[in-house]
Amino acid sequence: MGDKITLRIDAREVQGKKVASLRAQGLTPGVVYGQGVDATPVQADSGEVRKVVAAAGKHTPVMLTGAKKRIAMIKDVDYDPIRHGYIRHISFHAVKANEPVVAEVPIHLVGEGESAAEKAGLIVLQALDKVQVKALPMDLPEAIEISIVGLTEVGDRVTLADAVLEKGVEFVEHHDGRSEEDIEEGEERPSVTDLVVANVYEPGALQAANEAAAGDATDESAVEAENGAEEAPVGEDTEKAE
Repeated sequence: MGDKITLRIDAREVQGKKVASLRAQGLTPGVVYGQGVDATPVQADSGEVRKVVAAAGKHTPVMLTGAKKRIAMIKDVDYDPIRHGYIRHISFHAVKANEPVVAEVPIHLVGEGESAAEKAGLIVLQALDKVQVKALPMDLPEAIEISIVGLTEVGDRVTLADAVLEKGVEFVEHHDGRSEEDIEEGEERPSVTDLVVANVYEPGALQAANEAAAGDATDESAVEAENGAEEAPVGEDTEKAE
């Protein structure tokens, strides 16, 4: 964790369609909720909200200050569909400092351009760019770093098992969709640490695969056109309930 991210919030009296008046004053309406916490309407400076969203995303805790101090995770950000980057509403999920939480964090490859594979003209392609981890709120990492410096030839790969996690941080296991009846006797479910993060490819083979994939997409579009695919009806944009 780096420096703490803080945001001052104030109780909000204005609700419903009247929150438009708050936005006109440079305030963003929001709500704070959580286990044992009544949903509380709040408001905050719009400029500060944008900074906090950019810095914290949905994987870094935010220290909410003001009438009541809380640790919270950003759960939802409602952007204006027309004004790029304009936040209409934000939702926070209050958490406890001594209880683990699950968050999705980005995966960063370390040593790009430094591996023997890349120096030989091969391509290292990232296959997984985020993963769920479990940790105490203030122990959540900003990102999971995995080195690719050791990659040397086509077929080499790095997996989540190559990541070095800080104490108290663990990956969240996921089932592969099969029921217990589908698991053969003696077979073990694959672990989340077996997930491939990056692979080494020959440039020519990668280009051929991309061209083949593009050809398949074109064929599907042609089939839809021939069958007279209907366009989805365009509905009116409705604002999220405040």
